[in-house]
Amino acid sequence: MFLIYLRRELSRRKKAALVISMGLALGIALVITVTSVSAGMKQAQTQVLKSLYGIGTDMTVTKAAEAPSSSSSGRPKFNFDAQSNDSSKSQSSDRVMTAGGQTLASTKVAAVAKQTGVENAVGALSLNVMKVDGTFTQGKAKSTTSGGTGQGGQGGGGEGGGQPGVQGGGASFDVNSYTVYGVDTANLTLGPLSSSKVTTGTTFTSAQSNAKVAVVDSSYAKEKSLKVGSTVTIKSVKYKVIGVSTATSGDSAANIYIPLKQAQTLASSANKVSTIYVKATDSQQISAVKKTIQKNISGTTVTTSADLAKTVSGSLSTATKLATSVGKWLSIAVLLAAFLVAALLTSSAVSRRVREFGTLKALGWKSGKVTRQVVGESFVNGLIGGGLGIALGLGAAYVVTAISPTMTAELGSTTSDSGGGPGGGGMGGGPGQQAASKAIEVALSAPVSVTTIALAAGLAIAGGLIAGGFGGWRASRMRPADALRSVA
Repeated sequence: MFLIYLRRELSRRKKAALVISMGLALGIALVITVTSVSAGMKQAQTQVLKSLYGIGTDMTVTKAAEAPSSSSSGRPKFNFDAQSNDSSKSQSSDRVMTAGGQTLASTKVAAVAKQTGVENAVGALSLNVMKVDGTFTQGKAKSTTSGGTGQGGQGGGGEGGGQPGVQGGGASFDVNSYTVYGVDTANLTLGPLSSSKVTTGTTFTSAQSNAKVAVVDSSYAKEKSLKVGSTVTIKSVKYKVIGVSTATSGDSAANIYIPLKQAQTLASSANKVSTIYVKATDSQQISAVKKTIQKNISGTTVTTSADLAKTVSGSLSTATKLATSVGKWLSIAVLLAAFLVAALLTSSAVSRRVREFGTLKALGWKSGKVTRQVVGESFVNGLIGGGLGIALGLGAAYVVTAISPTMTAELGSTTSDSGGGPGGGGMGGGPGQQAASKAIEVALSAPVSVTTIALAAGLAIAGGLIAGGFGGWRASRMRPADALRSVA
């Protein structure tokens, strides 16, 4: 009887049911759209951070910044022999510097790995290499005349005579700068190389911990015409290219990757690392792990992805803030308005059914049965609105993903280096280093999770029940006499 009456009443009031359902649908569609776009922005931000941190990295540990000493300017020095007799001889000088100028003892890696909540820790050494080469050309000594003449019209060697001078000469030098990362070949799943994929050749093996081999970034390889089997020379040491890598997100961490021990030798930094990449056992406990490391290992700075995310600016940051603040409150406001409209429309429909409900009560229907009838009708309206809202929300999310608008993220916490690549995991630099802005473009998507759909369905049911409860309360207060008065 309940279902038969429910179907008949809904079919009789199709327009009213459709209006209530559409109101709920719009609110639910907006919630799905905002939630999915916010999720896409979080994914984009994570993608941006991976370009600095590497896949699987939850935080980085670096040495706390120190003021430069008075005896060191932090600038590279180059010494050349300008008095060389062979002016055609090319002169060259390489300077290998630790990015940021700050290093930690390699023993800190094991110390960090032993901390509570740390699953794995890997050390790496970031280097900036500046190579200057060219030639000096010696000038030639020549005499110049002033144009004056001595007594008798003869040129004299006294006043007004020839003056010695140097003509010609000069120098022509070329500067080539690039970045090098020393990686732990025994653990490549964490650290700077983890955000890149070797597309040509092979990656390092654990047996190559001190081998003269290198993996080069694809962009740098194209610029320098490098390929597998080529040779790159760093500070007079030749390294064989065994692989070419491509960054999976954003920019690569460095131009060239070599084994950690080789990087330490080049920089004269034996048993030193510039960055420790850390993976936590539980992603929900990252903040607690950070505090533990800072407390137990002095002289270090710990940076999590949340810390780095605060430095992200640009259109991605602006859109994320709008989606998480304005979008969230807009969704709540629209949803509350939809619930209120549904409740008012349901109450209005009940008011127009005074004769009907009064007659039913006269026939023996109790107030609870009348209330259940109204709530049942509103519940169905809520389900219809939920279905329409989910369809509209999925359509909007699909459109956003299909268009894939490009967002720009500017990372202001990376350190400037000679090659223009990222610094040591996004940390502030040391002597001679200044904060540099690194712009990355990412395509925005709007993924819709099962949780979001479940939330939408729950909101639809809640909206229907709220509207039905309000209308049912109104219907339960009607008396048979009200029906008689409406007839009269």
